[in-house]
Amino acid sequence: MDIKNLDLNLLRVFDAVYRHCSVSRAAEELGMSQPAASQAVTRLRLLLGNPLFERAHAGVRPTPRAERLALAVRQALEVLEVAMSEAQSFEPLQARQRFRIHLSDIGEARFLPPLMQALHQRAPHVQLETLPMPLDGIADALDRGTLDIAIGFLPGGTRTRQTVLLSDHYGVLLRSGHPALAHLPEGAPLALATLRQLDFAAVRSHSETLRILQALRLDERIRLSAAHFMAVPSIVGKTDLAVIMPAEIAAGFVERGGYAVRDADLPDHHFDVSLHWSWRFEQEPAKRWLRELVCELFQQPRHREAAAP
Repeated sequence: MDIKNLDLNLLRVFDAVYRHCSVSRAAEELGMSQPAASQAVTRLRLLLGNPLFERAHAGVRPTPRAERLALAVRQALEVLEVAMSEAQSFEPLQARQRFRIHLSDIGEARFLPPLMQALHQRAPHVQLETLPMPLDGIADALDRGTLDIAIGFLPGGTRTRQTVLLSDHYGVLLRSGHPALAHLPEGAPLALATLRQLDFAAVRSHSETLRILQALRLDERIRLSAAHFMAVPSIVGKTDLAVIMPAEIAAGFVERGGYAVRDADLPDHHFDVSLHWSWRFEQEPAKRWLRELVCELFQQPRHREAAAP
């Protein structure tokens, strides 16, 4: 039998007849006439070359071939029913979906703890996977469905749908006893002359901080060029190095003690962190639920109001 000749409705009728052991009750369940149900069973018999059901007292009974077929048909129908229902709705408490998101290493530190806490409470069986990608590959990954969402500051545009989550600016993180802070009033910004006396740690994966250092002609003051961000604050805490980083992230280190963050006269140092997605999946319920959760957790009120229809 060539499966391309198979009408899915024939399997629905077969499944109902098998469960009820009755053509008439199967027809009633499916909302069709008994002759139509009988005709469907006959068509499937001809396709499979097997009688499938035999007459029995008050109904029919399956043949051995039908017994073997029944489980596979039920499983196939259940898979289709789940897939179709997922296309229409998303039930977080029952969902076992894997979401894939783009985050930088610093973004993982900022967004993953509260996001995982919320998922544990609202969608306990959902899995989350972070897939850091080059900036020029994010839009295509979202369009292909390789990524569900991307969160971050993505300069240059990415051909994505997006909404701003929060606005931030770059500051300078130093250890709390740094000599540059000795005669500086509490909270006072760092002057350009002071910046030019500092030695810096830089992270290659964060191009905007490198751009700022280059714009200030401080390239020669870079003493450490690291591939990843997360080890840099520990190094800053034990040396006189400084690092340019998002002020909100820096404030988290200050709260833990041993660090100070100061504003400075940095070029183009304000930026927005946005949630990005593809228009192709805008109405897909699971992805829409994830986007709404991210906005609920992280979107600043003024941006939430601006994004409201």
